[in-house]
Amino acid sequence: MRPHTHTKAKPLLSLAGKPGLSYILDDLKKLDVSEVIFITGHLKEQIEEFIKKNYDFKTRFIEQKVRDGSAGAVLLTEKYIDEPVLIIFADSVFDVDLAEIDKLKKDEDGIIWGMEVQDYRRFGVLVTGKNGYLEKMVEKPDKPISNLANIGVYYIKDYKLMFKGIRYLYNKKINIKGEYFLPDAFAYMINKGAKLLCHKVKAWHDFGKPETMIESNRELLKKGRHREIKTENSLIIPPVHIADDVKIKDSIIGPHVTIGRGAEIINSIVRDSIIGENAKIKDLLLDESIVGDEAVVSDGFKHLSVGDHCEVRFRGKDK
Repeated sequence: MRPHTHTKAKPLLSLAGKPGLSYILDDLKKLDVSEVIFITGHLKEQIEEFIKKNYDFKTRFIEQKVRDGSAGAVLLTEKYIDEPVLIIFADSVFDVDLAEIDKLKKDEDGIIWGMEVQDYRRFGVLVTGKNGYLEKMVEKPDKPISNLANIGVYYIKDYKLMFKGIRYLYNKKINIKGEYFLPDAFAYMINKGAKLLCHKVKAWHDFGKPETMIESNRELLKKGRHREIKTENSLIIPPVHIADDVKIKDSIIGPHVTIGRGAEIINSIVRDSIIGENAKIKDLLLDESIVGDEAVVSDGFKHLSVGDHCEVRFRGKDK
């Protein structure tokens, strides 16, 4: 997600007028959560400040100083865990029925959620048996062994066995270029007899890449994150989400546009795009683009991904 993640932590990138991380945390409010542990890295201060300002969960922040993969991140929490855990990767928004956790049988050890996809070759997939339990995870398979993509949401009841699996990976040096991955720990659990159910989600919106972020913004706006304001000599085509203090003049906005607080759009057409706070857009036709906070873009027709505080101007040869 560069250049945007140079200045803003990825989980705080806005989708349909709301930070991606907020979709996850708002769902957690429905559960009896004893503590939320955040594994942080680049721009960790932003995450801590955002959480403390907007949520009252009991929280703990741990910095992953060594990039040793998802299993390495989870291993950092081991000494704080004494109950079942819900593990969530914070670069996607999903529609998961978390009430399924309470329906687990006594002999079942966890739930792995997945989403049915058309192009299985783009994702790590979940391979299940006839009983619905996970048999293995395969990263970007060449053959159609499963169309159930791994979305990075796991409930693990037998957390002790999971940590044993992670330590097994380290002891046997089962890694890829120094990174250790949770699916390998789950494979260890399965080999030891663990029953991990696979459940399907209704929706999954990834914002790990610019193109998937734009698509996710589009889908979330369709689901009701619609908000607009008064404009001057302009046309608004819903669904859009326009924050407070936005100035729009002589422009066409939408569909599928999110505009952050304090932005200014003059004499422009903007569609399928995300515009950051206090950004300035003038004399521009903008399509499938992301413009960061306080960026200035003018004069042209472009597909753009412009980071925070940048200024971009397009000039013809005659100027």
